[in-house]
Amino acid sequence: MLLKPGEENQEYWFMFNGIDKVLHLSIFAMLGFCFMAAFPRIRFSYFFQIILIYAFLTEIFQEEMGLGRSMETLDIVADTIGCLIGYYTYKALIKRFF
Repeated sequence: MLLKPGEENQEYWFMFNGIDKVLHLSIFAMLGFCFMAAFPRIRFSYFFQIILIYAFLTEIFQEEMGLGRSMETLDIVADTIGCLIGYYTYKALIKRFF
């Protein structure tokens, strides 16, 4: 999804300016949650570094592939916030139910 060719389509009711930031945030929230579920004992610093490297690489690939996507700083911010949401959601659910 992150490397899909970019095309703006305004004909659907749910399309709005900035939807790509919402998608980045939600994709990285799910990625962060699943990463923590797969590696529950990983230190936060390693988790954060791995996810941020992935976020930077996807942004660089978006720019370099020439498919109509561009590298944006706000996408990386949305990715970072999303991974933190996923991390803390996982931790809260584990604390609550286990």
